[in-house]
Amino acid sequence: MRLNYDHLPDFIETLTMRLSAILITHNEQAHIVDCLKALDFADEIIVVDAASTDQTAALARQLGAQVHVTPDWPGFGAQKNRALALAKGDWVLSVDADERVPPALRDEILAVVAQNQGAQVYRFPRRSSYCGQFMQHSGWSPDWVVRLFKRGSAQFSNDVVHEKLCVQGAVGDLKTPLVHLSFPDFESVLDKANRYSSAGAVALRAKGKSATLWGALGHGAWAFFRTYVLRRGFLDGQLGLALAISNAEGTYYRYAKRWLMTRHEIGQ
Repeated sequence: MRLNYDHLPDFIETLTMRLSAILITHNEQAHIVDCLKALDFADEIIVVDAASTDQTAALARQLGAQVHVTPDWPGFGAQKNRALALAKGDWVLSVDADERVPPALRDEILAVVAQNQGAQVYRFPRRSSYCGQFMQHSGWSPDWVVRLFKRGSAQFSNDVVHEKLCVQGAVGDLKTPLVHLSFPDFESVLDKANRYSSAGAVALRAKGKSATLWGALGHGAWAFFRTYVLRRGFLDGQLGLALAISNAEGTYYRYAKRWLMTRHEIGQ
């Protein structure tokens, strides 16, 4: 009997692959290079791109990432699960294109992967910037995110926006913060507020939730109070005030858009 060794290289690669880094993208050419360079310690990098119209996919391929382009957009949760399904490593690290893994966090991640004992899911703090300033309060710090897990021990929720990583078992902690370059300027703030509020309105409808204009105003006011007062955004200075206003606007737009959907649905 003749043995077939055609798939032996793939089998050996699977046995030696310890860490997969996954991310989803759409028009992220401003971020993708620095993001992927900071992930060069991973055994493979999986990029699932939602038909970018810029050079995101080409740049990712140049840096050795496995790029899979999807013509549709099912939402953040489902798209991240697509990336997760392509990962072959024993461990999976999920990042966004506007995030950076600093060297100290890289070392902690590699130590977890090498020891392969203890928790199967890990979280770490995240430092996020708003228009060039890293926020120390406003609900942005401490901001713990679950991003490292043993493959098979977690998956993403199917939420269109603000997806969550659903995990099994205890969650361990790493110390070094992940760097999040979230909003470089007000143009990006406004763009994301528009896109996320639209997706949020769709998510409200999918959950059977309606909205009123007065309710939208109330949700927006509460978002401002929570960010600026309860979460001490005033300690972040003038940009803390700007962030609180941005949160209020984004929340208001989400519920206002859902209110307008409701009016359209009932023919008003």
